[in-house]
Amino acid sequence: MQNQTTPLVLTFGVSDPVGALGIQADLAACAAQGCHALTVATSILIADSARVEDVQEIDPDWVMDQARVLLEDMPVAAFKVGALSSAEQASAIAEIVSDYNDVPLILDPFLSSLPDSGLLDEDMVSAIRQILVPQASLLMVSQVELARMAETWREGSEAAALGENVAEIIASGCEYVLVTSASTAAGAPCNKLFDRDGLRAEIEWQALPGPFIGAGSTLSAALAALMARGHEAAPAVRLAQEYTTGALAHAQRFGMGKLVPNKFFRAVQAGAGMTPSTSQPDHDN
Repeated sequence: MQNQTTPLVLTFGVSDPVGALGIQADLAACAAQGCHALTVATSILIADSARVEDVQEIDPDWVMDQARVLLEDMPVAAFKVGALSSAEQASAIAEIVSDYNDVPLILDPFLSSLPDSGLLDEDMVSAIRQILVPQASLLMVSQVELARMAETWREGSEAAALGENVAEIIASGCEYVLVTSASTAAGAPCNKLFDRDGLRAEIEWQALPGPFIGAGSTLSAALAALMARGHEAAPAVRLAQEYTTGALAHAQRFGMGKLVPNKFFRAVQAGAGMTPSTSQPDHDN
């Protein structure tokens, strides 16, 4: 018997029967990057490829116990925290990851495909910002999600510039913020990576015909796996975006709904002797 050598990524998120979102998607995306995902369910979805019809929250104690048993048995090289259902879950996960300060934490806590993405829950948004964001190696949010998070610390209704909101997040302890679905000065769509010194990277992408489900989950899971393998944030973002592009370019329609990213497109291409795609994706969840 060989000792485990594949990096392990512990991922928290929804359980999706389609496999387009959440922990099932993380399993595939991590495997495609040479990692093995350990999964902790935060909720169970009733869903097909067109929509999520309902969500059943997992008790926070069960969330904690799922992770505790795994962490007592094996070492992990990265954490990914996806969509949560309550402030209590955020508190439970924050307590768990606080014991592993040297392990990268990729935080992608909002999922637009859910009936309630979590942005309407003031307590949960505040808990994520106050106790999970400060521990994160990288927070991945859209501009809309970042603006909603900013409402938890700003007084009045005046909105702040993107850079100001990012600076507040970085000041709380988060190392990097990846803002998705942004735009360049020329108006081209891009994802922007920030650190304590400001804008670190601006990665343009070209929208592909969809609609897709699970693009954002694919991107954040690939990021977690690449950082588990030792990549720094900036190169990991570029590699993860290139990988997500290919998964979207080779997406599959399983039923009558949206296209599902093909996370194993490289294996299919390798078998067919093809060259991987290098165009850029639309990263909507």
